[in-house]
Amino acid sequence: MSDNSSNNAYWSANMRLIVVSLVIWALVSFGFGILLRPMLSGISVGGTDLGFWFAQQGSILVFLAIIFFYAFRMNKLDREHGVDEE
Repeated sequence: MSDNSSNNAYWSANMRLIVVSLVIWALVSFGFGILLRPMLSGISVGGTDLGFWFAQQGSILVFLAIIFFYAFRMNKLDREHGVDEE
């Protein structure tokens, strides 16, 4: 019974991490790049407005940061639950 609850805790933490990562990704790419672009147009970053920057480069950089954070956090989660590869 303890093994099943440990598996459930592991997958629950994994799914929570995935959902949070997807919400951040959607907020940055869709929210800042499309929906909030008119409000962000007055802020200048690198010679262009902030909304355009998020749509073109910011969402890609945030996506890369999410990938590295996810890999780091999953390695830690694997070690905590004893399912690491090493």
